[in-house]
Amino acid sequence: MRKTISFVLAMAMALSLAACGGSGGATIETAETKAETTKAEETTAKAEEAGEEKKEEAGEEKAEEAGEEKEEGADGGDFHIGIVTGSVSQSEDDRRGAEAFQEMYGEDRVKLAIYPDNFTEELETTIQRIVGLSDDPDMKAIIVNQAIPGTTEAFRQIKERRPDIICIAGESHEDLPEIGSAADLVVNNDFVARGYLIIRTAHELGCKSFVHISFPRHMSYETMSRRVAIMQEACKDFGMDFVLETAPDPTSDVGVAGAQAYILEKVPEWVEKYGKETAYFCTNDAHTEPLLKQLLEYGGYFIEADLPSPLMGYPGALGLDLTEEAGDFEKILAKVEEAVNEKGGAGRFGTWAYSYGYTVSAGLAQHAMNVINGESELEDIDDISKAYGVFSPGANWNGSNYTNADTGVKADNTFLIYQDTYIMGDPGHYMGSTEVEVPEKFFTIK
Repeated sequence: MRKTISFVLAMAMALSLAACGGSGGATIETAETKAETTKAEETTAKAEEAGEEKKEEAGEEKAEEAGEEKEEGADGGDFHIGIVTGSVSQSEDDRRGAEAFQEMYGEDRVKLAIYPDNFTEELETTIQRIVGLSDDPDMKAIIVNQAIPGTTEAFRQIKERRPDIICIAGESHEDLPEIGSAADLVVNNDFVARGYLIIRTAHELGCKSFVHISFPRHMSYETMSRRVAIMQEACKDFGMDFVLETAPDPTSDVGVAGAQAYILEKVPEWVEKYGKETAYFCTNDAHTEPLLKQLLEYGGYFIEADLPSPLMGYPGALGLDLTEEAGDFEKILAKVEEAVNEKGGAGRFGTWAYSYGYTVSAGLAQHAMNVINGESELEDIDDISKAYGVFSPGANWNGSNYTNADTGVKADNTFLIYQDTYIMGDPGHYMGSTEVEVPEKFFTIK
């Protein structure tokens, strides 16, 4: 049974983050990526040399600023939490969320790691980076967001050596039944409901066509292939044309720069071919910025990103400096919306008000901490929502357990969630997507 979850934050967030710009704007293995990896490794080494001394005062101050009175276990225990994400060049929001959680509780409590940009070619390195966190004797939970290929094997290895560590996967790229067999908890965006709702929203905005942009690697994932099938069926129901377009994989030899150049070149052709009353959707973060840039220039609609956020593609596409607004998503959304309106995009461009990737990294880590402290149950959707609420004040979400389309079996440890869609305009407005009843037939399409 699916239910709407309303988050009402009792906290005022005070997160000071650095350089929250657009995603996907750098080439693979940038200097920034290397620096981040080195910093993460140095942080771990220094913590070990210092005997894992906790920065209690810093952590206490951050928690007080957020309005959260921390239990003795949150500061007094000796446990550590690890968060593994992609780099800023590949998954900026994921990384910033991990940094925000570390900022709240201190570098001695929260350990960060980065998996390789070219993770498809560096599987062993990816596994080693994740498993390596379990070498810390005080590690009690490891969160991987996004849970790219190799995460399942890494979790299995961790469980063999440290069964006490809670393994949590955020936005898995591996089949959910597979990673669910190794992880203690899996939370993905609701590719089933969103497959229908994104098309429904496009129809409500007056779109006559929908273009889906991806590549073979992503289409091999159950989550994305099922969503495509759902989108196709929804387009039939709403009398819309559905089009599949292929673009280069940023993890291939062309890299991020080559993949982005392709999108920049093709969008004007697509707009002319399919018309301006067409909505576009891409499955990769790096494709998002150039897609937005060209749609703002040539016409077309963009309902929301694959992993929605006002930071996903918009700052780079609009040339925005969000340094002063860093960490404050209400101000970030307002600035992005103003720029979209100035470009003539009012009523055509959407997002989630709060970053999905950011919320998953920080929210799942918060949930793990609550579970370890005995304040929450691991497989309780209400407890998960409570943790997510710390990083998405006032947002409306909907969620349900994942159901295997082949067997019809509902997974107890795997959840699908989504946030209401916000369409920017003058004024902007929520579409009420979390209140829409998705027709039952879409839950069995594959």
